[in-house]
Amino acid sequence: MIEIQRFVCNMIQENCYVVSDETKEAVIIDCGAYFESERSAISDYIKEKGLRPVHLLATHGHMDHNFGNKFVDDQWGLKAEVHASDEELMKHLHQQTKDVLHIEMQPEDFPAVGKLLHSHDTISFGDHHFTIIETPGHTPGGVFYYCEQEHVAFSGDTLFRGNIGRADLPGGSMFLLIQSLRAVSQLPDNTDVYPGHGDATTIGREVASNPYLDR
Repeated sequence: MIEIQRFVCNMIQENCYVVSDETKEAVIIDCGAYFESERSAISDYIKEKGLRPVHLLATHGHMDHNFGNKFVDDQWGLKAEVHASDEELMKHLHQQTKDVLHIEMQPEDFPAVGKLLHSHDTISFGDHHFTIIETPGHTPGGVFYYCEQEHVAFSGDTLFRGNIGRADLPGGSMFLLIQSLRAVSQLPDNTDVYPGHGDATTIGREVASNPYLDR
């Protein structure tokens, strides 16, 4: 069994997840922790549970999902892993922050990417692993991290409860986003989906009620 803890982070209310299993190895997904209180909450949880983080995963290359990357690198020596198609976005997180939030940050506030991921890669931790489902549309390199063993997926900003991600930002494509949604709609109905913002849902619920999904 895996344990999933959500932390709602930063001024955009982004979801960071710490995912662990009985081995105590853990994966941190989308560490958007901007404020010190958010970083302390994540660190305290990991310490209290006796966890050992082994991966820092980004579902895509937007700043609100990556504000905490330096914090994670400083604490646990982990650099972000992200799909190769979002490499350029990851290089300009400081500029995104200035353009969108009018906050001045420096390139060194966002460490270089540790690993560029591709569709055939597997992310292993403890007795579990994630496969990568490419879901371009919100960004070129958006992905689902899917754990078939536990029927769990982390969808980033591709799929939300009752909604979908934006496609009007640089690199976005509504055509590709709809194609991605059609692909993930084929996952089992009982797949729990943990999005980048808002509450969790299931594939079955979204296929039944989300107007953007169909089979």
